[in-house]
Amino acid sequence: MKIIVTGSLGNISRPLAEKLLAENHDVTIISSKAERKNEIESMGAKAAIGSVSDVAFLTETFRGADAVYAMVPPFFGATDWKKHIADTGSNLAEAVGKSGVKYVVNLSSIGAHMPDGCGPVSGLYYTEKAFNELDGVNVLHLRPGFFYTNFLGNIGMIKHMGILGSNYSADTRMLLVAPADIADVAAAELAKLSFTGKSIRYVVSDEKTTAEVATILGTAVGKPGLPWVEFKDEDNLAGMLQAGLPEEIAKNYVEMGSALRSGKMAEEINKAGYPEFCKTKIEEFANVFAAVYNS
Repeated sequence: MKIIVTGSLGNISRPLAEKLLAENHDVTIISSKAERKNEIESMGAKAAIGSVSDVAFLTETFRGADAVYAMVPPFFGATDWKKHIADTGSNLAEAVGKSGVKYVVNLSSIGAHMPDGCGPVSGLYYTEKAFNELDGVNVLHLRPGFFYTNFLGNIGMIKHMGILGSNYSADTRMLLVAPADIADVAAAELAKLSFTGKSIRYVVSDEKTTAEVATILGTAVGKPGLPWVEFKDEDNLAGMLQAGLPEEIAKNYVEMGSALRSGKMAEEINKAGYPEFCKTKIEEFANVFAAVYNS
């Protein structure tokens, strides 16, 4: 089959493309960076260099494909992050509609049922909405949990403050996921194309309290007593700003943390019932975390 993969060579898109290529699918990878072209082609895929803000480029790239893996690439320079995510999702959906593609696997998130109040994930609410409005297109929204790799951004906190924390408590239960597990699920769905209409699939690798996360990651880096500390929203915001994060991005992360703290972010998956967990447990990720921590 001919499959288009957005997201360049990111933590999900690269292993997804590799799996599809190994199964002899015709894969085109979209990237905004021309310097990625040779690397993409060396994998055996075709490279389409262009912007996800360019609907004409997307439409032409999608045309003739059996399926598209759609995701909104990360961008931290937006003045309105939710709107940027929603607008990019709308571009992708518009291009799918114009190109005639009939199957889409869309990367969304747990919490995407919230049109507001969940930081960047609320932008994905509108991305899902744009795809759901397409007639005659089968769309599967993947809603993964909290990426293990997000904890890599807390290495400085552990090294300099001796804690791990955010604006939610030590007994907050977190639904966690390895990006490679998302790639496995997406590859399986794209290989089968058995989904119909508009549907949702949750993707989770493990479930732990934040205190348990701190203990597991702390132990991996030689700090077995590493505590999880809950910050006030304003202190969490101040810390991210001090670390150099743009204010718009920091405010959205605080909002998402608040939704996690209140339980609103997990309301829909709680109603749906947890899926079967994927293979990569946090103890396995802890080895990766330790390697980066000690590098």
